[in-house]
Amino acid sequence: MVCISVIIPVYNAEKTIQETILSVLNQTFQDFEIIVINDGSQDKTLERLEAIQDNRIQVYSYPNSGQAASRNRGIQQSKGEFIAFLDADDLWTSDKLEAQFLALKDHPTAAVAYSWTHYIDEKSNIIRRGSQLNLTGNVYPHLLVTNLLENGSNPLIRRQALTEVGGFEETLPPAEDWDLYLRLAACYPFVAVPKAQILYRVYPNSMSSNIFKMESSALRVIERAFQQAPQSLQPLKQQSLANVYKYLTVKALEGQPNRQR
Repeated sequence: MVCISVIIPVYNAEKTIQETILSVLNQTFQDFEIIVINDGSQDKTLERLEAIQDNRIQVYSYPNSGQAASRNRGIQQSKGEFIAFLDADDLWTSDKLEAQFLALKDHPTAAVAYSWTHYIDEKSNIIRRGSQLNLTGNVYPHLLVTNLLENGSNPLIRRQALTEVGGFEETLPPAEDWDLYLRLAACYPFVAVPKAQILYRVYPNSMSSNIFKMESSALRVIERAFQQAPQSLQPLKQQSLANVYKYLTVKALEGQPNRQR
């Protein structure tokens, strides 16, 4: 059995998919499979994939259904003891899988290993660093307040834990990853790898154009989470809401904001 399944949902990513997959193939840890879920791409994504010769890469094509559905389809096709997700325009440093795998081996009760994030531009240049929180153990209260993993390309997750809590909620994009992390953190410890190993790509105005969708999704995640959270953690809800609107405000002001934003 393969150790790690790397699941890459892709939709019209002809410009980045080869660099993304190369960042997996160049990992120091090599016991993995790559499950690419082509979510109805209409550009040259499939041609770019066919040009990469490696028998660990499996490509499955479906009608367009969204990222959460593609991730769930990848889980169904995968065989690894551990699961990692990588968006089709993000990158990993070469030691990402090895460091997270060793962290989970050193913490056998933990279900999730996560690293720090650097943000990159269209040319893969680092433009800023992420929050760099270093929290291990019971991260549930912290995760209720903010998505400390920051993105969907970050964690390495034990398959057993993922099976127990269920996959991605397909009605919650683009906050479905935060929802999954909350369900995992409610049941299992997390372990931090205090290194920047995820290179998360941002584009001018790409996130701020979906600001109202982001607001709606985040608010639904918060409501779902605090319906399940114990009474002792209910006071954190106001801080969680405040952090969401602080984040949305920053996104609304990025690029060249219009009056509506």
